[in-house]
Amino acid sequence: MHGLSRLGTGSNRSVSPSPPSSPRFRHGRYKNFAGGGGGVGRGGKQSAANKIVFVLISTVFRRKGVLLFAPLLYISGMLLYMGLLGFDVVSLKNAVVVVHRRSPPGSVYRSPQLFRKLWPYMEAESNATHNALMTAWNLKMHQGWKPCVNSIISKTGFSELPKSNGFLIIEANGGLNQQRLSICDAVAVAWLLNATLVIPIFHLNSVWRDSSKFGDIFDEEFFVHALRNHVNVVRELPEDVLQRFDNNISNIVNLRVKGWSSAAHYLQKVLPKLEAMGAVRIAPFSNRLAYSVPSNVQGVRCLSNFLALRFAEPIRTLADKMVERMVMNSSHTGGKYVSVHLRFEMDMVAFSCCEYDGGEEEKREMDIARERSWRGKFRRRGRVIRPGANRMDGKCPLTPLEVGLMLRGMGFDNNTSVFVAAGNIYKAEKYMAPLKQMFPLLETKDTLATPEELAPFKGHSSRLAALDYTVCLHSEVFVTTQGGNFPHFLMGHRRYLFGGHAKTIKPDKRKLALLFDSPHIRWETFRRQMKDMLRHSDVKGGELKKPSGSVYTFPMPDCMCKQTEAAANESSLSF
Repeated sequence: MHGLSRLGTGSNRSVSPSPPSSPRFRHGRYKNFAGGGGGVGRGGKQSAANKIVFVLISTVFRRKGVLLFAPLLYISGMLLYMGLLGFDVVSLKNAVVVVHRRSPPGSVYRSPQLFRKLWPYMEAESNATHNALMTAWNLKMHQGWKPCVNSIISKTGFSELPKSNGFLIIEANGGLNQQRLSICDAVAVAWLLNATLVIPIFHLNSVWRDSSKFGDIFDEEFFVHALRNHVNVVRELPEDVLQRFDNNISNIVNLRVKGWSSAAHYLQKVLPKLEAMGAVRIAPFSNRLAYSVPSNVQGVRCLSNFLALRFAEPIRTLADKMVERMVMNSSHTGGKYVSVHLRFEMDMVAFSCCEYDGGEEEKREMDIARERSWRGKFRRRGRVIRPGANRMDGKCPLTPLEVGLMLRGMGFDNNTSVFVAAGNIYKAEKYMAPLKQMFPLLETKDTLATPEELAPFKGHSSRLAALDYTVCLHSEVFVTTQGGNFPHFLMGHRRYLFGGHAKTIKPDKRKLALLFDSPHIRWETFRRQMKDMLRHSDVKGGELKKPSGSVYTFPMPDCMCKQTEAAANESSLSF
């Protein structure tokens, strides 16, 4: 007979959703691009495909067999759009016919051309009286929400915790917010199993290369205290328990739990082993609990993420100073500033398999970077890399220049203070220059803090990311450019703080790819498209969690209540 668990094994099973799609390459909608796309020669080398299309179309209309040939016409049209059967562009030069082949959409990085064309119009609008920063969000159109974790978790707490069924040891891997995800899910699983949680172990990741422990990033004492009425947390295994395993934690059985496992799975498969052995490990623990779980389990997730987890005191002290400096630098806009999460590091560019304007040198550097970090993954048999298709499908990281174009088009003028949260930008001097040209009041953690202040954090990517996270959290506008755990957690945290609205620009990168691929577009047209994109982000800012959504990104309604409900249920915990 099983010991006490938070949910009976007979309770309804929650359906585990499919895991979010990986950032690895997926085939886009634009497939099988032509290779070089150079000019077509005259002596018999004119495109045979174009002749075939012409003959077919002539036949169709001559015999009026439109319905018969409709599928063929449709396929031909799609191939034309993709550039495989693109008609040649013919021009006369000195009485000689010159034939040019159209490049497939997205195959050329044209954003610098667009910038050169639109820059005079941006300059003409500099120092404008109206800055989009002041009116970016129409908060009146959103239903007011208020944090009510305290009233939600009052149903999950105890004045005295019941006897534990054993110790749960988990290993958190990845970067800052992947670790955060593992920690919060571990708290929820420990509550579900009525287990004692050992402070999570941080795995030294080969990509992040950060040796920080839990207490180096998060306030360990506050974490234990905040969870005291819900989950028992200890810093390490007691000596008597460790002796049962020959003083070696590796001797404790490591349960291989599948990703996105349901609450029922833990009760049926993990709980019996926990009771039998007194301690179990789950390593790795990343994404090991389904998004869709019972509401009381979601409540524990809310508690751990929004209340129990706060950064360690050294991080909080410097991060608060950085926020104050950004507010002071933005006094001309009432202390409001824009923050941008820019993912244009070498590894990100390499992983995306996108091409920019670096030519052969860039290709060589990306090949080296891919081989260094993902040995052989991109050279497997049958793997085809299509940079143009990636770009048109919105898979390419936005360059600093493209972020600047988007923001200026939305109406953020050159008086806007901008904070850029990023790692080491690929060829930063080259790619950051146009962004600084468009936004002179640009800051990063390296300019906002002194070298002496940053010295204790250097070499620790998760601690540096925590500084970025805090400055972005308190901005009036947050811009996400590439997805990942950082923006997902930040959007949820901002919703929790700002009445349910994320105040986040989440651009439509497919639409941007088409616009950036149009270097002759008019400024008025480009600006109108960007303002529409900003309005769409405003509407989506107050989105509620769907059954398959993450409570860390969409805290309503699991962690928040509507204003009227919050007022009726208002209560507090004394931490």
